[in-house]
Amino acid sequence: MTDENPFAPPTPRAAVPSSDEPTPPAATTQPAAGDAGQEHVTEQLPAQPAERPTAQLPASGHQTTVAAPSAAGTEPAGTHTHEPHSSSHPAPHPSDPHHTTTRSRRGKLGPRAVAGVVMLGLLAGAGGGVVAYELLDAQESARPADAALPEPASGATHVARPEGSVAAIAAKTLPSVVSIEVRAEQGVATGSGMILKAEGYILTNNHVVAEAASGAEVTVTFSDGHEQPAELVGATPDYDLAVIRVDETGLEPLVLGDSDDVVVGDAVLAVGSPLGLEATVTTGIVSALHRPVKAGEAAEAAFIDAIQTDAAINPGNSGGPLVNSAGEVIGINSAIAQGPGTTGATGNIGLGFAIPSNQARHTAEQLIETGSATFPVIGVLLDPTYQGEGVQVSEEAQQGTPAVTPGGPADQAGVEPGDVILSIDGRPVSVADELIVAIRAKAPGDAVTLQVRSGGEEREVRVVLEERSSGQ
Repeated sequence: MTDENPFAPPTPRAAVPSSDEPTPPAATTQPAAGDAGQEHVTEQLPAQPAERPTAQLPASGHQTTVAAPSAAGTEPAGTHTHEPHSSSHPAPHPSDPHHTTTRSRRGKLGPRAVAGVVMLGLLAGAGGGVVAYELLDAQESARPADAALPEPASGATHVARPEGSVAAIAAKTLPSVVSIEVRAEQGVATGSGMILKAEGYILTNNHVVAEAASGAEVTVTFSDGHEQPAELVGATPDYDLAVIRVDETGLEPLVLGDSDDVVVGDAVLAVGSPLGLEATVTTGIVSALHRPVKAGEAAEAAFIDAIQTDAAINPGNSGGPLVNSAGEVIGINSAIAQGPGTTGATGNIGLGFAIPSNQARHTAEQLIETGSATFPVIGVLLDPTYQGEGVQVSEEAQQGTPAVTPGGPADQAGVEPGDVILSIDGRPVSVADELIVAIRAKAPGDAVTLQVRSGGEEREVRVVLEERSSGQ
């Protein structure tokens, strides 16, 4: 309905305090395609150690990998805390699961894939039919020849589903979830999205539609089966979010709920088109909050303060909504974890990650208004070779970038090269990813309190976050 504001959060319940909770090391995912050469971002991430398990972004046909947390200090030197940002991302990689955590170049299921699914169905039906016939034959021999099979009671074909049930929530959500197909020179990829505004705006992952910036064709398929071409409104690899638009009005948007109100154990539904199977719903719970996830590659990485869920998420689910029991969107499904040594997404293993709805709301508003989005930084480079408590600011410049940006937020707060950052707003950090994710969860202009150790002395410093955009 056009008079509804999809950006308006519902009445808050009880916000979940998180500032005093320790956060596990960030998981990393390989970005679906992305922009490179962002040397001026203020925070960069160390390269992933080989032993980290990887998770991938399921999306259209792209695969993105997310690596599980690793011990601090295992990443190669020379990485910055710069956070890559860009409004144009390469098209979904065939290995992108959901636009899921698997970025694989597979598009919608092709004729052979569809045939395979149908064949499995036929084989299962044939086996079931043989058993059924045998049972019926046995029953027939014991009953009179004129005995008839019982008929269903009148009106029994329709059963009302209670309000708040999974079936009721799915029925309410599915009409506002779409399947997205991206056709580029490299092939076809598919993902998911949700109707954001009645005027044709659709929210999805950046890695799902990254190739649109390079001229790839984007087609949206709605729940009733009709299709519409879509154009890219804006995208950011920094948060792995994008907004596209179709020339259609009167659409029914989903409401973005308050992700700060989510608690571990809340029931959720993941909705989307895994493996090209449109209008699929899976259920689960919120398994963890504030899970640091790095999705993408160094120059194009997205840093997500993610909601973790055990709801089944697979390649093609990327960009679809994670919905709570009230039918509100509390996250955008973006990545799945994969075990150590896995080179491609193999599907759901019960570890999926979603971008919190509050972040999605803020970023989507920027994308619609300006076509791009900004992110906050403190203006330091982090040393990926440091081993010990906290995260260390580099002692010297890297590739021409100073360890502490002159005149930047950290510099103004008195942070110096070689200082060790122990926590942010009371939340301990032990690897660079954790600090970067915690900062990215804020907004430019917000103030954070860092616990800093210089030599043997510790002190608290107040830092006002500065705004950055890709390429800076």
